[in-house]
Amino acid sequence: MVQISIEYTGQLHCSATHGPSGTVLPTDAPTDNQGKGESFSPTDLVATALGTCIATTMGIVAEQHGVELKGMTVQVTKEMVNDPRRIGRLTTEVHIPLPPDHPRRELLERTGLGCPVHRSLPPEMERPTEFFWEG
Repeated sequence: MVQISIEYTGQLHCSATHGPSGTVLPTDAPTDNQGKGESFSPTDLVATALGTCIATTMGIVAEQHGVELKGMTVQVTKEMVNDPRRIGRLTTEVHIPLPPDHPRRELLERTGLGCPVHRSLPPEMERPTEFFWEG
């Protein structure tokens, strides 16, 4: 169990503290929803969680199989929809510094698509994910 403590600091800003490490993460409302966009918005953190979860779970499996993924990059594009306002789509590109014919390709892609955040998102949220093998 992990506790995150959040303080509303005013002017649509929050300060979230990660219990185990004490790391502090500021948030702000986005510019298209009355904020100044001075930091990650709450919905930006959902996109961030998806991208980092894909990379982390792929990294765990890669290490178990002696595969080096250092240099892998993930880009997540968040698109909002209205009525009600929510995340409608998270488009993800995963760039992997390994050749397309790598023997662990299928395992690693399946792992990325099965990460806990991906599985936790509601089915109505579109989340197309594309893998680019660039080694």
